[in-house]
Amino acid sequence: MKDLTKGKESKVIFNFAIPMLLGNVFQQLYNVVDSIIVGNYIGKEALAAVGASFPIIFTLISLVIGIGTGSTIIIAQYFGAKDIKKVKRMIDTLYIFLFFASLLITLLGILGSEEIFRLIKLPDEVIPYAKLYLIIYFSGMVFFFGFSGTSAILRGLGDSKTPLYFLIIATLLNIILDILFVVVFKWGVAGVAYATIISQGAAFFTAIIYLNKTHEIINLSFRKLDFDKLLFRKSIKIGFPVGFQQAFVALSFLAMFWIVNPFGTNASAAYSVAFRIDSFAAMPSMNFAIALASFVGQNLGANKPDRVKKGFYTTLKITAFISITMSAITVLFREPIFNLFTSDPGVISIGANYLVIVAGFYITFSTMLIIGGVMRGAGATLIPMFITLLVLWLVRIPLSYFLSQKIGISGIWWGIPIAWILGMTLQYIYYLAGRWKTKVVVKR
Repeated sequence: MKDLTKGKESKVIFNFAIPMLLGNVFQQLYNVVDSIIVGNYIGKEALAAVGASFPIIFTLISLVIGIGTGSTIIIAQYFGAKDIKKVKRMIDTLYIFLFFASLLITLLGILGSEEIFRLIKLPDEVIPYAKLYLIIYFSGMVFFFGFSGTSAILRGLGDSKTPLYFLIIATLLNIILDILFVVVFKWGVAGVAYATIISQGAAFFTAIIYLNKTHEIINLSFRKLDFDKLLFRKSIKIGFPVGFQQAFVALSFLAMFWIVNPFGTNASAAYSVAFRIDSFAAMPSMNFAIALASFVGQNLGANKPDRVKKGFYTTLKITAFISITMSAITVLFREPIFNLFTSDPGVISIGANYLVIVAGFYITFSTMLIIGGVMRGAGATLIPMFITLLVLWLVRIPLSYFLSQKIGISGIWWGIPIAWILGMTLQYIYYLAGRWKTKVVVKR
């Protein structure tokens, strides 16, 4: 556990964010390794299948993860206020919710996968790969939620290092199993899915055993969990807008695939890889935004608003430098980067064109994430949700579709940075208005 209400803001946020960043490097690493192995050992159809599966997974889990985010904010604020009893009750409540939510998501994912793939016009030759991958992946959803929930709880308590250690275990195991199941056993996309759920399960159980023996607050006994309705309602009030927002973000990716897929398997595969690259490039900013949310939560809980403002602008400077560096690397080395995933010249050509258009605007996306981190830490999630939905569904998707009809596939890509610019501007206007400060759970 770490108290984020003391010490120099830049140092506190940086030291808290780095373990999470390293953890996500490992997490993205096994996503990237999945794609590299699929693209090189199975083919571009399987590569497109795995890529097209991600938005469906993200859509179905987003609402649950959002409510989990609300719980993390409450944990951070009560921990900042030194109310350990309510911290423990919120932890119990979150675990109970995640267990039953995982069962529901598994059922929905298994029953509805093929219909969704046909709805987004996924090429027929890709659908069998995608359906098989998704059914196996969803069968291990309880492990995914268990591990993600444990990591979120620890971050709310100011501990970003412990999740890193278990994420390293999951990543290394996943890479080993990928190679074993796909390269050696020739199990195809099924091997990739099995590798993921086995590694998530191993990390979750290892983490619970370790924390039960060593942690001061987390002592998980599934027979003694206590559900707190009042705290759960608070977590829904904060987390539902986050989850609703993330679900519609995920649906926007499905809508993007609906626009991209008619351009053929090469386009679907290229967008799948480009999406992975974007995720990797945005990862530092995402982790600093998560760190900032915990920092803001604890400091507002401790009634220290001045530290919040300093922490916000410090984080902006750090992530701006990182984003500019990532943009330069991605644009300059776009073709060698794509060549890691596939040797197909058609896929590489489309993907390189995507990166030339989109990667130069990573700083815009980064700034939008950091502003959102402040809002989230305060518990102000409703207005950012509306901004996100407006930007995605009234700007990005219609604009990408319109431009694709006018100038071809490049038009799809141009809709992305234009939407980022508008989203960043609206988020910053809301930050300057200051009403987000009134949403703190711990009242003074």
